[in-house]
Amino acid sequence: MDHGNMHDMPPPSTPSMMNNGSMNGGGGHHKMMMMHMTFFWGKNTEVLFSGWPGTSSGMYALCLIFVFFLAVITEWLAHSSLLRGTTGDSANPASGLVQTAVYTLRTGLAYLVMLAVMSFNAGVFLAALAGHAIGFMLFGSRTFRNPSGDQKTNDPPASAEIVFDDLFKLVFLSDIKL
Repeated sequence: MDHGNMHDMPPPSTPSMMNNGSMNGGGGHHKMMMMHMTFFWGKNTEVLFSGWPGTSSGMYALCLIFVFFLAVITEWLAHSSLLRGTTGDSANPASGLVQTAVYTLRTGLAYLVMLAVMSFNAGVFLAALAGHAIGFMLFGSRTFRNPSGDQKTNDPPASAEIVFDDLFKLVFLSDIKL
């Protein structure tokens, strides 16, 4: 690699080099926004949307509740029989479309939770963590899905288990040489 041209590049801009917080140095329309890069406590934050929740304590509480329920719904969808294909004829094309739609919705919600946590607000992080924990406890834990104490379930194996089982059968139980 040729690093000989590195000395021709201008140094990175710093806030002290900018004029009144504008990005173009001439008092333009673009204001520089400070983004936290470490966790912090406080209600003055922006989560998911510009200006939301603002500086109101009530809106911050609503934000925490929203993130909590996003995480719970994500866990519910992750452990839903719609996603696992155990609700009926899994070979039906309509069933495959429903599975794809539920998977896409779950993935989108998971990304929203991730983006909310990227605000680096400790309250938002704890709300997301609590939502995933409660969601898993209610929908993913075998204890709450089968309260009779019988540990036998008819759940299909997780997708990773299916892949490893198929790979094991292919490599060790077939006559095909790889």
